[in-house]
Amino acid sequence: MISLKNQIVLITGASSGIGNACARIFAGAGVKLILAARRWERLQQLADELSREFGVETHLLQLDVRDRHAVESAITSLPPAWSAIDILINNAGLSRGLDKLHEGELPDWEEMIDTNIKGLLYFTRYIVPGMVERDRGHVINLGSIAGHQTYPGGNVYCATKAAVKAISEGLKQDLLGTPVRVTSVDPGMVETEFSQVRFHGDRERANKVYQGVQPLTPEDIADVVFFCATRSPHVNINQVILMPVDQASATLVNRRQ
Repeated sequence: MISLKNQIVLITGASSGIGNACARIFAGAGVKLILAARRWERLQQLADELSREFGVETHLLQLDVRDRHAVESAITSLPPAWSAIDILINNAGLSRGLDKLHEGELPDWEEMIDTNIKGLLYFTRYIVPGMVERDRGHVINLGSIAGHQTYPGGNVYCATKAAVKAISEGLKQDLLGTPVRVTSVDPGMVETEFSQVRFHGDRERANKVYQGVQPLTPEDIADVVFFCATRSPHVNINQVILMPVDQASATLVNRRQ
């Protein structure tokens, strides 16, 4: 396992769920953290907690990954002490709705496409050239089992995660000949705010998604992300698919009554 001490790690969607868990596990390794999210108060609270618990330095970016100009401005105007990003964790993402394609809400489609695909692309485009120039770096994309298997009502969300899979594979090919690594971590069911967001705040409906199942936790995913980031420099974990024991595919789930 390589040491990450003093490396600069940028995490998108850091204010909750998997992003928050990644911030905590990487903070324990002594990195410097750039935390990006829309919710400023949550970012500040997380930064305060990480400072107290781990004594790490943090740099906060309040932005929406869908805003290309905001992403460009945030990355190009980073202070010199924060500009040499070693690890990019493209975690920001969401799902909206579970409608049939022909009944879907267009704003939901646009939000998923703009966040899950374009937001990931913006950060990758503005950060990876520096990694190539410095001869070091690692891009870790948070995909999903939905990128490998579609399911009823998943249509556009599954398409966005299939795009993340293709982008990860394409980026790895484009970076051949450089030491920059590319990893896609693709979970099944993880209990976060994901389902609440999908169902537009309907907690009762969201809770039923995990009823009778022991899902993965954000910490489970962060543990895998951290494992991938700490392998020897000549080792690239291309892709990790992980699911709870109670899940066998995107649609096959064992529910205990």
